[in-house]
Amino acid sequence: MQRTETPWGPWEPAALSEVVRLFSAARVPWWIAGGHAIELAVGHSFRGHDDIDVLLLRRDQLAAQQVLPDWEWWAADPPGTLRPWRAGECLPPSVHDIWCRPGPASPWRIQVMLDEAEGDEWVSRRHRAVRRPLRLAGARSATGVPYLAPEIQLFYKAYGTGEKDERDFTAALPVLGGEQRRWLARSLHVAYGDHPWHDRLGR
Repeated sequence: MQRTETPWGPWEPAALSEVVRLFSAARVPWWIAGGHAIELAVGHSFRGHDDIDVLLLRRDQLAAQQVLPDWEWWAADPPGTLRPWRAGECLPPSVHDIWCRPGPASPWRIQVMLDEAEGDEWVSRRHRAVRRPLRLAGARSATGVPYLAPEIQLFYKAYGTGEKDERDFTAALPVLGGEQRRWLARSLHVAYGDHPWHDRLGR
């Protein structure tokens, strides 16, 4: 378990197994996201993680409070700051990042991300023209863990790529099918224009 310091207190991410146990009680779709999602798609771990992300659709956001009823929930509102997320409060579209911890003396353990949806389509919060049928937005590992589809996770990682994002792209590229590569290439072009990953995806 990797511990890091932030201006709002330390992060000590929960184990994947703990997150799966907690969110298995949710009655709405949810997916492991971030670098853990890439590792689930690849089938093995290959780097450390500063946090662990769970993705919910914005319309299902209160499920986070329901599966973590005794925890503290803090919303990044506005981004770059944290404020308590009140029980039953529906967060506005400008807020898509929630930090969760068991109590005020505990480190942060789980980060909940909110994404948009219209009907049966996932809609990118970065560019509303970037969409994916919800049935293709996630997958399940061999042990049944739901995770965000790697092409969607890589789409988000493509914005301001850092060293770990490049590592994730390199690791995930071999497991992307042709349709996934084409979707990611089109989506990168729509949202970001020309991108360094285009050539490796195949134009």
